[in-house]
Amino acid sequence: MPVLSCFKAYDIRGRLGIDLDAGIAARIGHGFALALGARRVVLGRDARASSAELAQAVAGALLAEGVEVLDLGLSGTEEMYFATTHFGADGGICVTASHNPMDWNGMKMVGAGSAPLDPGTAMARIKALAEAGETGPAGRAGSVCDVAATARAAYVDRVLSFVDPAALAPLHIVVNAGNGAAGPSFDAIAEGLAARGAPLRFTRLHHAPDGTFPNGIPNPLLAENRPVTADAVVAAGADMGVAWDGDFDRCFLFDHTGGFIDGEYVVGLLAEAFLAREPGATIIHDPRIIWNTQDVVARAGGRAVQCRTGHAFVKQAMRAENAVYGGEMSAHHYFRDFVACDSGMIPWLLVAGLIGRSGRSLADLVAARQAAFPSSGEINFTLADPAAAVARVQAAYGPQAVHADTMDGLGLSFPGWRFNLRASNTEPVLRLNVETRGTPVAPHVDALRALIEG
Repeated sequence: MPVLSCFKAYDIRGRLGIDLDAGIAARIGHGFALALGARRVVLGRDARASSAELAQAVAGALLAEGVEVLDLGLSGTEEMYFATTHFGADGGICVTASHNPMDWNGMKMVGAGSAPLDPGTAMARIKALAEAGETGPAGRAGSVCDVAATARAAYVDRVLSFVDPAALAPLHIVVNAGNGAAGPSFDAIAEGLAARGAPLRFTRLHHAPDGTFPNGIPNPLLAENRPVTADAVVAAGADMGVAWDGDFDRCFLFDHTGGFIDGEYVVGLLAEAFLAREPGATIIHDPRIIWNTQDVVARAGGRAVQCRTGHAFVKQAMRAENAVYGGEMSAHHYFRDFVACDSGMIPWLLVAGLIGRSGRSLADLVAARQAAFPSSGEINFTLADPAAAVARVQAAYGPQAVHADTMDGLGLSFPGWRFNLRASNTEPVLRLNVETRGTPVAPHVDALRALIEG
C-alpha cells in the first residue's frame, strides 16, 4: 500500500511525478466519492498546465463511482466553494496548487454545505481509501454536467451582494491576475459592476490565464513579486491596486503610492466594517499577528476569537461561532454570507466601498493602525532542523514571557511586544511574525533571526 505524501494538514499538495500524478489523482477521486458517499460533486481547476489532466483523472474516478460531476472548468477555488452549496452538492474539489512552484499541483476539497473536511476523520478516510486503491462496486456510470456559465453568474451575484455597486465612488484600480485563474472571473464581476452602475475603472495586468506563468508564479505575499503591481499603480495614478495568487482565494492590496498593505491591517479594516453593520458580532482571527485585530474589534464592540492558522480551521471556527467575518494575515478573508468560506474578490470590493464612503485613501485608512501596532510581516526560514531552532528560541525567550500561546506554533508575549514562530502546514519552512505596541520591530527580529539561524 503506497503512502501518499501529497496529503497535507487540510488539503493536497505535491510535486508532479513524485507526490502527485494522474493515477494518484484518480485514487483520490475514488476515495473522495467513497468516503463522503457522494452522488453529486462540483469540480473546478486552476490555470496550471497540469491541472486539466489531473481534473480529468478525478472526473473519471468520480464517474466510475456513479457521481454526477458538475464541471466548472477553469475557475477559482472560491467558485468551487460557492457552487458546492449553490447546487446542493455532496462535495467539491478544485485542482490547484495555488502559489506553490511550477512543478507542484494539488487539490482543495470540501464536503456538503461547503464545510471543510476534518483532517482527523474525513481527510484521513479519503487518504486511507486512496492509498488502498479502493473502488466501489461496478454500477451505474455517473454523468458530467457543464455548469460553468450558470455557476459563474450566480457567483457574481453573491459577490456583488456585499456592496451597493451604484453607491461606489469613482475609483481607478489596477488589478494583477498573475496569469492565474482570476482573469475571467474578475471580468465577469467587472461586467456585473458596470451593469449595476458602479463607476469603477480598471487597468489589467498579466490578465490572461497562462499555465506556464510567463511572469512568475503568482504569489504577491513574496516581496519580490510586489513591485510590478506597485509600479503600475503609481504609473497609472490609480487609487489602489489588487493582486491575486494562482487560484485567487487570496487578494493583496496596494495603496495609491504603491505601498503594500500587510494582511493584518486589512483584517482590521474589514472587521471594523462588518462590526459597523452588525454591532457585537464575532470576528475570527489567526494567532500570528493579533494585537491590531483584537484592539479594533474591542473598540468596535465586537468579540474576537482566535483559531489555528489554515482555511479548514478558520472555517470550522466561523461556523462554530457564527462569525460574520474571519481574517488571516496571509490574505485569506472569510465571510459568513459567502458559505463561511474565503474569497479573494469580496475583500477588494469592500475596501473600495470604504475608500468611497470615507473619502480617505487606503494609505490613510490604515496609517494610524500601522503606527500603533507595527509588525514585521511574515519572515520565512528554510532550515535543516526546524524543531531545534524552535527549541533554541523557547529556551532563550520562554522564561521571560508574560504569556505563552501554543495554539499554533510558539507564541510568546512580553511587555510591549510579541512573536509567533510556527512550522508551515504546506511547505518545509519555519515562519516568524513579530509585532509591537508602537515601537520598532527590527531589534526583536534581528535577535530572533540570529537564534533561528543559529
